[in-house]
Amino acid sequence: MTVPTAALPTVVIGAGPIGLAAAAHLLGRGIEPLVLEAGPHAGSAVREWSHVRLFSTWSELVDPAAAKLLAPTGWAAPDASGYPSGGDWAEQYLQPLADVLGDRVRYGARVGGVSRLGRDRVVDAARDEQPFTVHVTRADGAEERITARAVIDASGTWHTPGPIGADGLPALGERAAAERISYRVPDLDDPAVRARYAGRRTAVVGSGASAFTALAQLARLAKEAPGTHALWILRRGIGGSTFGGGEADQLPARGALGLAAKAAVDDGHADAVTGFRTLATERTGGGLVLVAEDGRRLDPVDEVIALTGFRPDTDLLSELRLDLDERLQAPAALAPLIDPNQHSCGTVYPHGVKELSHPEKGIHVVGMKSYGRAPTFLAMTGYEQVRSIAASLAGDRDAAERVELTLPETGVCGGAGLFDEAAATGADADGGGCCAAPTVLQIGTGAPEVTTGC
Repeated sequence: MTVPTAALPTVVIGAGPIGLAAAAHLLGRGIEPLVLEAGPHAGSAVREWSHVRLFSTWSELVDPAAAKLLAPTGWAAPDASGYPSGGDWAEQYLQPLADVLGDRVRYGARVGGVSRLGRDRVVDAARDEQPFTVHVTRADGAEERITARAVIDASGTWHTPGPIGADGLPALGERAAAERISYRVPDLDDPAVRARYAGRRTAVVGSGASAFTALAQLARLAKEAPGTHALWILRRGIGGSTFGGGEADQLPARGALGLAAKAAVDDGHADAVTGFRTLATERTGGGLVLVAEDGRRLDPVDEVIALTGFRPDTDLLSELRLDLDERLQAPAALAPLIDPNQHSCGTVYPHGVKELSHPEKGIHVVGMKSYGRAPTFLAMTGYEQVRSIAASLAGDRDAAERVELTLPETGVCGGAGLFDEAAATGADADGGGCCAAPTVLQIGTGAPEVTTGC
């Protein structure tokens, strides 16, 4: 027996920036949304990095449909040219937007899985005619099933950070050393966190905007707390694209992050170790020793900050028929556009329902999660994604296929290039190979001080 779906809501998983924007676009199209958020507030994941300043301005962080929904409430848009912190974004925009949506947002509602009503992944019969069923566990432990006409998964990747192991698996001893390893940019304004890193030697593993932010923060701490020093662990060599676009970046604050990372090394507050692919962490009396796949061992560090990107939780949708790229775990049609093996940030163009559709009709993965393991996502991209999807669900094919966004070029990326090459032609030959010796690299002066983050 088939079940009518027209009167059912479209379930949106996650009350973050893209999930709430999706709800706003759906309402604007006359489609009833139901947003399920595992945390107690809107933007619960964003609040966990509330101390980090974004490199996008407010003008790029407020979705147009959301602003239209907020306008009748008297909400005043922040200064369009300002750079908010994660906390600002959550308090001044995401929570007010969720409040306008009212009962359409349910907190403490953790989604454990999505399927078709009465159909597991194997069954073909009348599959597309059945509504989706969403398994939810509430904060009090009670469980329920919610039926939906469509599902938009905007649950993000925040809770599934990458490990320090270069092969994608936790390094040997990584789990056992968990009390000394953080997977987040530290909040050095918190006295307890500050005490953890002040006067100590910290390894920062990663090469993106978050790593740049951590290096800049540790460099500032070093000026106030003698003995503070960072060891920057890079899996590749240093080249022209390692630090992003710099002054050429059309997002100036994003470019400044790379310049700040240069300054941290140039001023002697950080040593850069290139071509180091971590195999193991070993405890010693003096802290943790990182061991590379080629046998190199670094001097002990007190702490490790692992900022090696994020990955999607694919278990959530395991009963649905998705077409995911084998490398990135992103939608197969989107993956070639964002693959860091082939592209820099500037080559990614806006996309929508066409690239985000799957064999299972009515399910769309959006936001950070849609990028799988690619590091180039911007909020503007997610807003364009959900605009297109809402138009498609409303039957407006022309609007769904129309591009309504221009993205800034040149950014901080995982780096195109061969596996064992430096990131760009002209890199120092002593630092570009997989077996290069640890080297202190002097790579420029005059970088501006920044407070912006990923």
